[in-house]
Amino acid sequence: MKVLLTGSAGFIGMHVAQILLKRGDEVVGIDNLNDYYDPALKLARLEQLKPYPNFSFLKDDISDRMVMEDLFEKGHFDAVINLAAQAGVRYSLKNPHAYVQSNIVGFANL
Repeated sequence: MKVLLTGSAGFIGMHVAQILLKRGDEVVGIDNLNDYYDPALKLARLEQLKPYPNFSFLKDDISDRMVMEDLFEKGHFDAVINLAAQAGVRYSLKNPHAYVQSNIVGFANL
């Protein structure tokens, strides 16, 4: 099965990717690697997925409609697992537009 996994550099995303890859699925991961959580942690998680030949990664943002349209035109995915989201309740009060872009616009693009 070919799976698009959003938020693949996050803690949960990386572990879901490993499970899918170990069972033989092809995983296309996408993550914008924003700096809400330390990007070095995200890059370290992606390093753990590099040994799997059936894993590929795109540093892109699901809120970019053109990127997502192109990805779905070419991707022919059997499944989509959406784990991308802007986290943090306190941050949402300071920057609500980040949440709208990631959590609402991004989801709509999927």
